[in-house]
Amino acid sequence: MANLSDLLIQAGLTRERLEECRRLSAQDGDSLDRVIAQRDYLSEAAVLRVYAQHLGFEYRDSLEEVKVPTEFVQRVPVHFSRNYNLVALEQDQGVLKVATCSPLDPHAMDDLAALYGCDIEPVLAPRQEITTLIARAYRHKADGVDEALADVAEDGDIAGLANEIEEGEDVLDVANKAPIIKLVNTILFQALKLRASDVHFHPYADRLQVRFRIDGVLYEMDSIPRKALEAIISRVKVMGKMDIAERRLPQDGRATIRIGDGEVDVRISSIPTTTGERIVMRLLDKTSKVYSINEIGLAPGNLAIMREYLGYSHGIILVTGPTGSGKTTTLYAALTEVDTSESNVLTIEDPVEYSLPGISQVQVNVKKGLTFAAGLRSFLRQDPDVMFVGEIRDLETAEVAIRAALTGHLVFSTVHTNDAPSTVTRLVDQGVEPYLVASSIVLVVAQRLVRTICKHCRTQTTADAEWLAKLKKLGLTGAEMNNERSFGAGCNECFNSGYSGRTAIYEFMPMDERMRTMIMEGATATQMKRAAIEHGMITLRADGVEKIRQRITTADEVLRVTQLDLG
Repeated sequence: MANLSDLLIQAGLTRERLEECRRLSAQDGDSLDRVIAQRDYLSEAAVLRVYAQHLGFEYRDSLEEVKVPTEFVQRVPVHFSRNYNLVALEQDQGVLKVATCSPLDPHAMDDLAALYGCDIEPVLAPRQEITTLIARAYRHKADGVDEALADVAEDGDIAGLANEIEEGEDVLDVANKAPIIKLVNTILFQALKLRASDVHFHPYADRLQVRFRIDGVLYEMDSIPRKALEAIISRVKVMGKMDIAERRLPQDGRATIRIGDGEVDVRISSIPTTTGERIVMRLLDKTSKVYSINEIGLAPGNLAIMREYLGYSHGIILVTGPTGSGKTTTLYAALTEVDTSESNVLTIEDPVEYSLPGISQVQVNVKKGLTFAAGLRSFLRQDPDVMFVGEIRDLETAEVAIRAALTGHLVFSTVHTNDAPSTVTRLVDQGVEPYLVASSIVLVVAQRLVRTICKHCRTQTTADAEWLAKLKKLGLTGAEMNNERSFGAGCNECFNSGYSGRTAIYEFMPMDERMRTMIMEGATATQMKRAAIEHGMITLRADGVEKIRQRITTADEVLRVTQLDLG
């Protein structure tokens, strides 16, 4: 067994701080590992690695790919798992591997061994990874749902619940009755189980169609009898604190629902249509972890470019793409690289999607006059180093962002354009002077999301003519892929789609002197793109092709989300 003191000092803890933590541990009764992490002398991951080496335990940095054994979820109550931050990873030959972030607390492990009736082997992992895995595991069990979604149908019988709603009842009354609450909660519960980002209630003349958007693609789910339409719409409006009596105008609302110890923000939009009101609910799962820039699909060359520009003291870094292309996730990942102990970081967002430690986040409130431009202008008086503005929507926001960049601040933001070169022409079209665009922007990143092949049903077959034709469109040959096609056959884990989860493909366009000169001379987006490709820019499609080579995604996905590159 390695000497603990030597290992902690090798990990970066000074001998003076080690002695200080030992004194505090003896004085307060807290374990040494907890004291070191609380005082931020070493990161939690570094402390856990040291203890894993010292105690001879396995350490795992990520639990993202783990599927918790079904037996553990059924036998161990969710409150026990959450209270002690314990979750099973796998069971092998009568030994249960259990993740913990408290290596010096054996009592919870003993209780679990007694509860489960088998030997326990600890595996050390960060607290955030464990809580995320617990939330994911117990989401498949009704016990994991509390308060806001307490009343759900475990069998998911949505059509049966809809039949309990009597036609002709007072809608204002029925919206708060048990059957309708249970029906709407069951739909939301199913959506969260299937990782849906949006829930659509689409009224037809004869039915109400429920649809879920999963990994960017809409799937039709249950059809609900038309008689339940008014009651469902009213219930959703009650949840979102919207005007239940107003049916002729579009409305927006917000709600928060709890699952386990995590929260899900729900943004609700209703519009009147000829067949009745249509509702879309956007689900923002706050239990989802904030990714690091190593985890978002960046190729090694693009990762190096990103890290280089994150070290800049001033300038604008823009991420561009359509709605739902992962722009905010990329910028959050970039912000995790900023040392908040040395930098003052401020964000203004609509909405604030995830809480970032050490960063002050502001929510847009247009009704009160707090717009992106107004918030950004106020930030300049807060002695900032780094600022993140959710979106550059208009000339006013663009001008304030540029002024911030030119006065020594690093600014992150997003724009809606098709590719990186189009971003420049969009800002000029909005009325920004070309010389200001050229002198303030340092990096433009375009991105799209592609679905990844499901790991549970991944299979390979010999290439066929149809697949080879798709490869040819992307500039690939069957020989480059060993004449083997990788795809998902479809299983319960991936909703029989063959895909599970998404990754991003990127197009990085740094602003060098050549590009600045082209902007000043009024070059078109096409001319800039051609020049950037000639000087080594990897386009969205080219990055997608590389992910096909790595068998991460398929040719169908890359063709779906990218356009033909310039010849």
